[in-house]
Amino acid sequence: MRQASRPSKIKLKRVYEPASRTDGTRILVDRLWPRGLSKEDAAIDHWCKELAPSTALRQWFGHEPERWEKFRKRYKAELAQQPEALAELRGFAHKGPITLLFAARDELHNNALVIYELLSAKPRAARVPVKTSGKTRRKT
Repeated sequence: MRQASRPSKIKLKRVYEPASRTDGTRILVDRLWPRGLSKEDAAIDHWCKELAPSTALRQWFGHEPERWEKFRKRYKAELAQQPEALAELRGFAHKGPITLLFAARDELHNNALVIYELLSAKPRAARVPVKTSGKTRRKT
């Protein structure tokens, strides 16, 4: 059975690739507009600049793969400060397929991938303390 809280389908794609019917809602998740690309050619439905990494984090990362793990951790901390914007993305995903668009050449180390990970993650069950015979244990 499919959970109501799980997105239906999320894809990642470079914004420079042609749009296709299977893309669903196309959402640019970069702070800067992609170089050399007209708005008509981009075929973007939404531009979520507020979900892009801060300028300082983006410049520090510089798309250097050896900084990827630290970037992911820092970027997730920034995204945690944007619950409304993430909820909006989840809302799009619940309505149908979405494609997160990014301009980076590196398809394995970019901000769209981190957003994809967050949206695709299974929600964690809350751990509630349960008291049994004088001892407290955690219930998962």
